[in-house]
Amino acid sequence: MSNKILFGFHAVTVRLKTTPKSVIEIHVDTARRDQRMRQFIERATAAGSKLIDSDDARLQKMCGTHRHQGLVARVEPVALSRSLDDTLDELDAASGNPLLLVLDGITDPHNLGACLRVADGAGAHAVIAPKDHAVGINATVSKVASGAAETVPYFMVTNLARTLNELKDRNIRVIGTSDTATQSLYDVDLSGPVALVLGAEGTGMRQLTTKTCDELVSLPMLGAVESLNVSVASGVCLYEALRQRRAKEGASS
Repeated sequence: MSNKILFGFHAVTVRLKTTPKSVIEIHVDTARRDQRMRQFIERATAAGSKLIDSDDARLQKMCGTHRHQGLVARVEPVALSRSLDDTLDELDAASGNPLLLVLDGITDPHNLGACLRVADGAGAHAVIAPKDHAVGINATVSKVASGAAETVPYFMVTNLARTLNELKDRNIRVIGTSDTATQSLYDVDLSGPVALVLGAEGTGMRQLTTKTCDELVSLPMLGAVESLNVSVASGVCLYEALRQRRAKEGASS
Protein backbone atom coordinates (compact mmCIF):
# COMPACT_ATOMS: atom_id res chain seq x y z
CA MET A 1 0.00 0.00 0.00
CA SER A 2 1.63 3.26 -1.14
CA ASN A 3 2.04 6.35 1.00
CA LYS A 4 -0.35 9.27 0.62
CA ILE A 5 -0.07 13.03 0.91
CA LEU A 6 -2.00 15.28 3.30
CA PHE A 7 -1.66 19.04 3.37
CA GLY A 8 -3.05 21.98 5.33
CA PHE A 9 -3.40 22.47 9.08
CA HIS A 10 -6.74 20.71 9.59
CA ALA A 11 -5.97 17.54 7.64
CA VAL A 12 -2.49 17.05 9.11
CA THR A 13 -3.53 17.97 12.66
CA VAL A 14 -6.41 15.47 12.64
CA ARG A 15 -4.05 12.71 11.46
CA LEU A 16 -1.61 13.61 14.24
CA LYS A 17 -4.44 13.48 16.74
CA THR A 18 -6.03 10.21 15.59
CA THR A 19 -3.13 8.05 14.36
CA PRO A 20 0.20 9.80 14.97
CA LYS A 21 2.25 6.67 14.26
CA SER A 22 1.02 6.70 10.65
CA VAL A 23 2.75 10.05 10.00
CA ILE A 24 6.02 9.34 8.21
CA GLU A 25 7.28 12.92 7.88
CA ILE A 26 5.98 16.48 7.81
CA HIS A 27 7.46 19.10 5.51
CA VAL A 28 7.22 22.61 6.93
CA ASP A 29 7.71 25.89 5.06
CA THR A 30 10.67 27.67 6.66
CA ALA A 31 9.21 31.02 5.58
CA ARG A 32 6.19 30.60 7.84
CA ARG A 33 6.75 30.86 11.57
CA ASP A 34 3.60 32.60 12.80
CA GLN A 35 1.82 31.57 16.00
CA ARG A 36 -0.33 28.94 14.29
CA MET A 37 2.72 27.29 12.76
CA ARG A 38 4.69 27.44 16.02
CA GLN A 39 1.81 25.77 17.87
CA PHE A 40 1.60 23.08 15.21
CA ILE A 41 5.34 22.40 15.37
CA GLU A 42 5.07 22.03 19.16
CA ARG A 43 2.23 19.52 18.71
CA ALA A 44 4.09 17.57 16.03
CA THR A 45 7.28 17.50 18.08
CA ALA A 46 5.38 16.25 21.12
CA ALA A 47 3.90 13.49 18.96
CA GLY A 48 7.39 12.43 17.88
CA SER A 49 6.89 13.34 14.22
CA LYS A 50 9.79 13.85 11.84
CA LEU A 51 9.85 17.50 10.70
CA ILE A 52 11.63 18.54 7.52
CA ASP A 53 12.32 22.17 6.57
CA SER A 54 11.12 22.88 3.02
CA ASP A 55 10.25 25.80 0.80
CA ASP A 56 7.11 26.75 -1.07
CA ALA A 57 8.26 25.28 -4.39
CA ARG A 58 8.93 21.87 -2.88
CA LEU A 59 5.64 21.85 -1.00
CA GLN A 60 3.72 22.75 -4.16
CA LYS A 61 5.44 19.94 -6.04
CA MET A 62 4.55 17.43 -3.33
CA CYS A 63 0.84 18.23 -3.10
CA GLY A 64 0.14 19.76 -6.52
CA THR A 65 -1.29 23.05 -5.22
CA HIS A 66 -0.17 26.33 -3.67
CA ARG A 67 -2.91 26.01 -1.01
CA HIS A 68 -0.80 23.90 1.35
CA GLN A 69 -0.65 26.49 4.19
CA GLY A 70 3.03 25.66 4.64
CA LEU A 71 2.41 22.04 5.68
CA VAL A 72 2.64 18.81 3.69
CA ALA A 73 2.74 15.40 5.36
CA ARG A 74 3.64 12.02 3.95
CA VAL A 75 1.55 9.41 5.75
CA GLU A 76 0.67 5.74 5.67
CA PRO A 77 -2.92 5.01 4.56
CA VAL A 78 -5.22 4.19 7.45
CA ALA A 79 -8.20 1.92 6.86
CA LEU A 80 -11.26 3.36 8.59
CA SER A 81 -13.25 0.15 8.12
CA ARG A 82 -12.73 -3.03 6.17
CA SER A 83 -16.03 -2.80 4.27
CA LEU A 84 -19.49 -1.30 4.29
CA ASP A 85 -20.89 -4.60 5.56
CA ASP A 86 -18.43 -4.57 8.47
CA THR A 87 -19.48 -1.03 9.37
CA LEU A 88 -23.18 -1.91 9.30
CA ASP A 89 -22.62 -5.15 11.21
CA GLU A 90 -20.81 -3.22 13.94
CA LEU A 91 -23.71 -0.76 14.13
CA ASP A 92 -26.21 -3.63 14.37
CA ALA A 93 -24.18 -5.24 17.15
CA ALA A 94 -24.18 -1.95 19.05
CA SER A 95 -27.90 -1.42 18.45
CA GLY A 96 -26.95 1.51 16.27
CA ASN A 97 -29.19 3.70 14.15
CA PRO A 98 -27.43 4.02 10.76
CA LEU A 99 -27.25 7.44 9.15
CA LEU A 100 -25.65 7.17 5.72
CA LEU A 101 -24.93 9.69 2.98
CA VAL A 102 -24.98 8.39 -0.60
CA LEU A 103 -23.48 10.53 -3.37
CA ASP A 104 -24.37 9.65 -6.96
CA GLY A 105 -22.08 11.16 -9.58
CA ILE A 106 -20.02 13.61 -7.52
CA THR A 107 -16.79 14.16 -9.45
CA ASP A 108 -15.53 17.45 -7.98
CA PRO A 109 -13.01 16.82 -5.16
CA HIS A 110 -13.98 20.10 -3.49
CA ASN A 111 -17.62 18.99 -3.31
CA LEU A 112 -16.66 15.58 -1.93
CA GLY A 113 -14.38 17.13 0.67
CA ALA A 114 -17.15 19.47 1.80
CA CYS A 115 -19.64 16.58 1.93
CA LEU A 116 -17.28 14.54 4.11
CA ARG A 117 -16.85 17.49 6.44
CA VAL A 118 -20.62 17.86 6.78
CA ALA A 119 -21.03 14.10 7.27
CA ASP A 120 -18.50 14.16 10.09
CA GLY A 121 -20.20 17.10 11.75
CA ALA A 122 -23.66 15.52 11.61
CA GLY A 123 -22.42 12.15 12.85
CA ALA A 124 -23.03 10.16 9.66
CA HIS A 125 -21.65 6.64 9.90
CA ALA A 126 -20.42 6.40 6.29
CA VAL A 127 -20.49 8.01 2.87
CA ILE A 128 -21.14 5.79 -0.16
CA ALA A 129 -20.46 6.48 -3.84
CA PRO A 130 -20.18 4.47 -7.07
CA LYS A 131 -16.72 3.57 -8.34
CA ASP A 132 -17.61 4.99 -11.76
CA HIS A 133 -18.48 8.66 -12.26
CA ALA A 134 -17.22 9.65 -8.81
CA VAL A 135 -14.07 11.09 -7.28
CA GLY A 136 -11.96 9.14 -4.81
CA ILE A 137 -10.07 10.43 -1.79
CA ASN A 138 -7.10 12.51 -2.89
CA ALA A 139 -5.03 15.30 -1.37
CA THR A 140 -7.50 18.01 -2.41
CA VAL A 141 -10.43 16.09 -0.90
CA SER A 142 -8.49 15.65 2.35
CA LYS A 143 -7.61 19.35 2.47
CA VAL A 144 -11.20 20.53 1.90
CA ALA A 145 -12.57 17.93 4.31
CA SER A 146 -10.47 19.50 7.09
CA GLY A 147 -9.69 16.12 8.61
CA ALA A 148 -13.04 14.42 7.96
CA ALA A 149 -11.49 12.23 5.26
CA GLU A 150 -9.60 10.63 8.15
CA THR A 151 -12.68 10.04 10.30
CA VAL A 152 -15.65 9.25 8.00
CA PRO A 153 -15.57 5.90 6.15
CA TYR A 154 -15.91 6.46 2.40
CA PHE A 155 -16.95 3.41 0.40
CA MET A 156 -16.88 3.27 -3.40
CA VAL A 157 -19.11 0.44 -4.60
CA THR A 158 -19.24 -1.35 -7.95
CA ASN A 159 -23.02 -1.28 -8.34
CA LEU A 160 -24.79 1.52 -6.49
CA ALA A 161 -28.34 0.30 -7.15
CA ARG A 162 -27.48 -3.16 -5.82
CA THR A 163 -25.89 -1.61 -2.73
CA LEU A 164 -29.02 0.47 -2.10
CA ASN A 165 -31.14 -2.69 -2.33
CA GLU A 166 -28.80 -4.36 0.18
CA LEU A 167 -29.32 -1.41 2.52
CA LYS A 168 -33.07 -1.88 2.20
CA ASP A 169 -32.64 -5.56 3.08
CA ARG A 170 -31.13 -4.30 6.34
CA ASN A 171 -34.27 -2.21 6.95
CA ILE A 172 -32.49 1.03 6.11
CA ARG A 173 -34.84 3.42 4.29
CA VAL A 174 -33.35 4.87 1.13
CA ILE A 175 -34.52 8.44 0.62
CA GLY A 176 -33.46 10.33 -2.49
CA THR A 177 -33.55 14.04 -3.19
CA SER A 178 -35.22 15.36 -6.32
CA ASP A 179 -36.44 18.76 -7.46
CA THR A 180 -39.59 17.08 -8.81
CA ALA A 181 -40.55 15.28 -5.58
CA THR A 182 -44.00 16.16 -4.27
CA GLN A 183 -43.09 15.90 -0.56
CA SER A 184 -40.59 18.00 1.32
CA LEU A 185 -37.59 16.80 3.31
CA TYR A 186 -39.42 18.09 6.38
CA ASP A 187 -42.44 15.85 5.70
CA VAL A 188 -40.61 12.54 6.25
CA ASP A 189 -39.40 10.71 9.35
CA LEU A 190 -35.59 10.61 9.38
CA SER A 191 -35.21 9.44 12.97
CA GLY A 192 -34.73 5.77 12.09
CA PRO A 193 -32.13 3.94 9.97
CA VAL A 194 -31.82 5.96 6.77
CA ALA A 195 -29.61 6.49 3.74
CA LEU A 196 -29.91 9.95 2.17
CA VAL A 197 -29.12 9.96 -1.54
CA LEU A 198 -28.02 13.08 -3.42
CA GLY A 199 -26.98 13.50 -7.03
CA ALA A 200 -24.71 15.95 -8.77
CA GLU A 201 -25.82 19.56 -8.99
CA GLY A 202 -27.77 20.10 -12.19
CA THR A 203 -28.05 16.48 -13.35
CA GLY A 204 -29.26 15.00 -10.06
CA MET A 205 -29.39 11.26 -9.41
CA ARG A 206 -29.18 8.78 -12.25
CA GLN A 207 -32.43 7.17 -13.36
CA LEU A 208 -31.73 3.73 -11.89
CA THR A 209 -30.68 5.28 -8.59
CA THR A 210 -33.91 7.26 -8.49
CA LYS A 211 -36.01 4.15 -9.16
CA THR A 212 -34.24 2.27 -6.37
CA CYS A 213 -35.09 4.83 -3.68
CA ASP A 214 -37.96 4.10 -1.28
CA GLU A 215 -39.04 7.72 -1.30
CA LEU A 216 -38.12 11.01 -2.96
CA VAL A 217 -38.07 14.37 -1.21
CA SER A 218 -37.35 17.91 -2.26
CA LEU A 219 -35.67 20.79 -0.48
CA PRO A 220 -37.86 23.92 -0.38
CA MET A 221 -36.44 26.57 -2.70
CA LEU A 222 -38.08 29.92 -2.00
CA GLY A 223 -35.72 32.21 -3.90
CA ALA A 224 -34.63 32.63 -7.49
CA VAL A 225 -32.01 29.84 -7.64
CA GLU A 226 -33.24 26.38 -8.63
CA SER A 227 -30.86 24.17 -6.65
CA LEU A 228 -28.21 24.07 -3.94
CA ASN A 229 -24.61 22.92 -4.12
CA VAL A 230 -24.49 19.22 -3.21
CA SER A 231 -22.46 19.82 -0.06
CA VAL A 232 -24.96 22.44 1.15
CA ALA A 233 -27.87 20.11 0.34
CA SER A 234 -26.07 17.28 2.18
CA GLY A 235 -25.76 19.50 5.21
CA VAL A 236 -29.45 20.43 5.15
CA CYS A 237 -30.49 16.76 4.89
CA LEU A 238 -28.07 15.33 7.45
CA TYR A 239 -28.72 17.99 10.05
CA GLU A 240 -32.48 17.59 9.68
CA ALA A 241 -31.97 13.87 10.36
CA LEU A 242 -29.80 14.76 13.37
CA ARG A 243 -32.45 17.21 14.66
CA GLN A 244 -35.17 14.58 14.40
CA ARG A 245 -33.04 11.93 16.10
CA ARG A 246 -32.21 14.21 19.01
CA ALA A 247 -35.87 15.19 19.38
CA LYS A 248 -36.85 11.51 19.46
CA GLU A 249 -34.17 10.71 22.05
CA GLY A 250 -35.34 13.63 24.19
CA ALA A 251 -38.96 12.49 24.02
CA SER A 252 -38.07 8.94 25.07
CA SER A 253 -35.78 9.92 27.95
